Amino acid sequence: MSATVSFSLPSAHGPKTVTVSYARVGTGEPLLLLHGIGHHRQAWDPVVHILAAEREVIAVDLPGFGASPALPDGLTHDLGTVVPVLGALCEALELDRPHVAGNSLGGLLALELGREKLVRSVTALSPAGFWTTAERRYAFGVLMAMRLGARRLPLPAVERLSRTAAGRAALTSTIYARPGRRSPEAVVAETLALAHAEGFTETLRAGIGVQFTDDVPGLPVTVAWGTRDRLLVRRQGIRAKQIIPRARLVRLPGCGHVPMNDDPALVARVILDGSR
Repeated sequence: MSATVSFSLPSAHGPKTVTVSYARVGTGEPLLLLHGIGHHRQAWDPVVHILAAEREVIAVDLPGFGASPALPDGLTHDLGTVVPVLGALCEALELDRPHVAGNSLGGLLALELGREKLVRSVTALSPAGFWTTAERRYAFGVLMAMRLGARRLPLPAVERLSRTAAGRAALTSTIYARPGRRSPEAVVAETLALAHAEGFTETLRAGIGVQFTDDVPGLPVTVAWGTRDRLLVRRQGIRAKQIIPRARLVRLPGCGHVPMNDDPALVARVILDGSR
């Protein structure tokens, strides 16, 4: 079941109220799930039921994405703000240093939470921030084109495309290696989420200068990369391993940039193994 929580965050202009939408299910040690830019928490749906058998799973809509409103005036959609927002969210939900798994932007946020010692383990699936300038420009160009397409396509056209494997590939093959496996309803919902994401433009702009350059000592870190990631190419995983030398680097054969739907069993196993 989805829910919302509101909490206060300091800003230069006084305290601001932040509201975050989330879904919470399962029992066991807490596990926070963070999606990528333009996506929503339902990106994790293929693995949530597997994870919930062993973890208390809290899947979050990041501020300005999914059902979470954008941050209020005075708070910006950058790492320096969103990481404290997630820390405050954990306090509001009484999560004492949860495990965290994130994909893309969510993977970068997961690593930042690990660096700040706000979590007990990190699993990062194709995390942002390990790119060269050229690789980042390419990825951002693809993301902007996807966003433009999602905003321009009328809903009846999206629904019509979603009904065939070829149509689902046209809409989502940039992020899924096996787009035909995504349900029509999920493809429609995530296309709408991308089109309506209030935080998209500011988050992308804030990412221009982002580079993850610090080790994450003192806690277990897993970095996993799909062998068919077309957005953030897998050699970025090698750079991540060089920067975080004690990290476990895992290949996800046949998986794209958002691997949870391409191979749910494998991704769930990687997350569970990384959060022990």
